[in-house]
Amino acid sequence: MSQGFKVMVADKRHTGFSIDICTEMEESAKARGTGIAKRTPEYLQTKMLEGKAVIALAPDGRWAGFCYIESWSDGEYVANSGLIVVPEFRKSGLAKQIKKRIFDLSREKYPEAKIFGLTTGLAVMKINSELGYEPVTYPELTQDEAFWQGCKSCVNYDILMSKGRKNCLCTAMLYDPKDHYKPEETTAAFVNKQKVYERLLRLKQFRFLRNFKRNHFVLSIFALYASILKYI
Repeated sequence: MSQGFKVMVADKRHTGFSIDICTEMEESAKARGTGIAKRTPEYLQTKMLEGKAVIALAPDGRWAGFCYIESWSDGEYVANSGLIVVPEFRKSGLAKQIKKRIFDLSREKYPEAKIFGLTTGLAVMKINSELGYEPVTYPELTQDEAFWQGCKSCVNYDILMSKGRKNCLCTAMLYDPKDHYKPEETTAAFVNKQKVYERLLRLKQFRFLRNFKRNHFVLSIFALYASILKYI
């Protein structure tokens, strides 16, 4: 149900929402127990002024959802980042509308770019599949250091680095305009493998977090032992 949302390319009229959008992004990440690359209100305002963001407004004029475009490796790769929907408007189909508009905007501005994303959510994976994205390995994403630096504020950053940036709790997905399946094909593939993805996400979370906590505990013991040796 659309609920009369207006989904549009953001501009200077919407910069006043930037603080609330940043706050909601952080609160949502905390509630999910995951991490996001933190952005400042000024950064989001710049995206709006550049025409590289999409905002959804409720019938009463309140902001209801948001997403923006980032480009990497001299425009070879594009990411649709910071997707957020205000809690009261979730499960209304709004996230799908925003993703579709930001995807189309990315194709308009960067027609040759590969569009990618990292997500821990099955709902976002499903939406991406409906747009033609496919799950890929991390080495197939941009290797631009600026992108990976953005992961530093994520609660799982240490896990990412312990895996040599080749794996983490997020699932990587990619749309390559020069080599891709049709959306109906990627959607069907996702539906057929949805239970597999669910098990994989749970397994990654269990194994990565368990191993990380175990290694962190061992390192803490060594550090404690080393500090004791100083006084012996």
